[in-house]
Amino acid sequence: MRLSAGVVIVSTINRKLKFLLLRAYRNWDFPKGLVEDGEDPVQAALREVREETTLDDISFDWGLVSMDTGPYNKGKIARYYIARSKETQVALPVNPALGIPEHHEARWVDYHRALTMVSPRLVPVVHWAYRIINHGREPEAGADQARG
Repeated sequence: MRLSAGVVIVSTINRKLKFLLLRAYRNWDFPKGLVEDGEDPVQAALREVREETTLDDISFDWGLVSMDTGPYNKGKIARYYIARSKETQVALPVNPALGIPEHHEARWVDYHRALTMVSPRLVPVVHWAYRIINHGREPEAGADQARG
């Protein structure tokens, strides 16, 4: 099994919950990448956030809880943590191995918008993060229909 590690990065400025999504081609995802030899998943997740967004002052305000996605892309599993960023300016640096940035766009979006943008395998991750951040409270009625 190949493990990727990533972070659901949120901003809570002005008491408004926003999720950071990154776009590569037509796919929106959270910052993530493969766990390298000698790294634990949290270290890999932090490295990927720095490499993909330049954010380096995120805090795991809800602890190191994580959620794994089911296998995708030849059996890869993605493990996501949740962290808050006080900084909302995101840069998309050039990946030295590729010669171009890994992502085409970064966007801070609310819960409902995130559900409409991410791939189906990430919808449960968005729901999970929302519940953790809101201490188990479910989104208001109708939120789950946002994809329709």
